[in-house]
Amino acid sequence: MRESAFLIAMCVLALSAGNSQAAGNAANGAVLFNRCAICHGNTKAAGDRIGPDLFGVVGRKAGTYPGFPYSSAMQNAGFTWTAEKLDAYLAAPQSVVPGNKMTFSGISSPGQRVDLIAYLETLK
Repeated sequence: MRESAFLIAMCVLALSAGNSQAAGNAANGAVLFNRCAICHGNTKAAGDRIGPDLFGVVGRKAGTYPGFPYSSAMQNAGFTWTAEKLDAYLAAPQSVVPGNKMTFSGISSPGQRVDLIAYLETLK
């Protein structure tokens, strides 16, 4: 009986840890964004830098930030930036959109990507 209760408790803890990881930590993501800030803005109408402003990127169609000179690869990507698509792109940008202009090689840590995406989701 005690073993069953222990196993159930461990499963609940494991599931809770997975859910908190999936949600990400926006405060950690804000710190991670400092890497991105070299090329990207994060405020409404911040304007373009080397890359487009990322304010409102979650839910935006790829390659459509007004006035930014995207590569034809990004203009023709044909998807909307969701958490899942951002995760894949942040892991390996050239794998998701071959031929895009972003020279960043990616973020290998899944936890850092989740946190960064949680932060990007706050930029509305």
